[in-house]
Amino acid sequence: MTLQTEPMQKTRQTGEEGFSLLELMVVVVILSILALVIVPRVIDRPDQARAARAKTDIAAIASSVNLYRLDNFRYPSTEQGLQALVTRPTTDPVPENWAGYMDRLPVDPWGKPYLYLQPGVHGDFDIFTYGADGTAGGDGADADIGSWDVK
Repeated sequence: MTLQTEPMQKTRQTGEEGFSLLELMVVVVILSILALVIVPRVIDRPDQARAARAKTDIAAIASSVNLYRLDNFRYPSTEQGLQALVTRPTTDPVPENWAGYMDRLPVDPWGKPYLYLQPGVHGDFDIFTYGADGTAGGDGADADIGSWDVK
């Protein structure tokens, strides 16, 4: 019995060397079509997530403002602002039953502080953000989001 010391060679048949140019082109076209359909839907998601977070923050702040009113029989003034929820105001009207309503104030998803008006244009008070552009008005990601939108 003799052992074969030569390495075994693989034999290839013609037509099995790899993908043809036509097959690669078909794959590229299919991937391009999928990208055209999927990418626009995925790109818009971060803006929608930021708007949803802003609405959630505004709802939480509005709840704290309402608790402040229950304890102190009035809303914080525009001058006292939302900071009255975190630290006891020292300006008039000084709250008698202040209890600390938030540990910290959130900033909007675009890194700016939420704005507060009392009395508000849309209700007893307004809490709002100007959106991505930081200016009043706008559409899409630049749209204003306020407590009047949050129910």
